Amino acid sequence: MRQELHTLHATTRGKGLVPITRPVLDWVGATGIRTGLLTLWCRHTSASLTVQENADPTVCEDIARYFEALVPEDPSRYIHDDEGPDDMPAHLRTMLTDTQLSVPVADGRPVLGTWQGLYLFEHRRMAHRREIVLHLIGT
Repeated sequence: MRQELHTLHATTRGKGLVPITRPVLDWVGATGIRTGLLTLWCRHTSASLTVQENADPTVCEDIARYFEALVPEDPSRYIHDDEGPDDMPAHLRTMLTDTQLSVPVADGRPVLGTWQGLYLFEHRRMAHRREIVLHLIGT
């Protein structure tokens, strides 16, 4: 049994879903581990991870729009605003999604469905450089 650890950096342009499938696939392939379990961990409380459709970009647009309606930036709704009016909504959106994903690895690749992609979901308006820790254990 082997383990590999890597930190992936993703630059965002503000709110929305940022595809991270390609760099994850490249890193997993480079480890030489053929069968195992990949864990992805987002090191932030205002961004999250998700597995989502990767064929039609309007899916990501609709998801982002849905979260805007579900958790609006309305300062009258929140007490916490230390980093601005998008801060508390970003924390809530992160709670509703995931900061961690587990994906099986077979034949040296994460086992994703035909239309599935891995995404970092940025919940803040400003551009950020986000860290995603990748941990792979296997043979």
